[in-house]
Amino acid sequence: MQTHLSVNLNKVALVRNTRHLGIPSVTRAATLCLLAGAAGITVHPRPDARHIRAQDVLDLAELLKAWPDREYNIEGNPFHNLMDCVRDLRQRGLPVHQVTFVPDSEGQFTSDHGWTFPQDAARLKPLIDDAHALGLRVSLFMDADPAAMAAAKAVGADRIELYTEPYAAAWDTQDQEAQLARFAAAAQAALNAGLGVNAGHDLNRDNLAAFVRAVPGVAEVSIGHALISDALELGYDATIKAYLDCLAT
Repeated sequence: MQTHLSVNLNKVALVRNTRHLGIPSVTRAATLCLLAGAAGITVHPRPDARHIRAQDVLDLAELLKAWPDREYNIEGNPFHNLMDCVRDLRQRGLPVHQVTFVPDSEGQFTSDHGWTFPQDAARLKPLIDDAHALGLRVSLFMDADPAAMAAAKAVGADRIELYTEPYAAAWDTQDQEAQLARFAAAAQAALNAGLGVNAGHDLNRDNLAAFVRAVPGVAEVSIGHALISDALELGYDATIKAYLDCLAT
């Protein structure tokens, strides 16, 4: 299967927010990524609006009306502002295809762990049901724990997103193969449970190809920090094509 590339634009918004000039433009960045072949756009609006803002979420949805074959993934903590964002888009008749539930705290520097089962099951289920009622696919941000995948399916998730920082941290070390085997086992357990598999966090041009070769059934990778950093040097078109080459190997 072909693994799709969704580009996380948070870091574009972070740079823009350091001044009051509106540049770099988040919608312009999205357009360039889509033109270069990205399959979708991801944003993670946080309550403090330190990067993506509510207006960005809306503007990108308006943009994606012109790209009906691409997907819009909005990630975040469903107990914070995520559900308000997606309800607003749905009420406006705007596209959003997937929500990725991430268990980060309001002031957290970056996402660094997945949901825990059975502890999180009861409070997640009604929010997953709410997202399904809005017509959205639900992905849960998860650590690479094969034993947790059946529980994620049981609570109603459609996909899981594997939190890949431990693999990225082990890249080019003696632990690399063990981490790859761990993630492959988690992905296979998810597939066996009837879940789709996404992945993301610190994937880059060096470690991406090996990951998708070794880990079965990865439907989508969401990449932001490394990809936007590469785009500063290579431009969006060359960067997107380089990541698509990694996914094609």
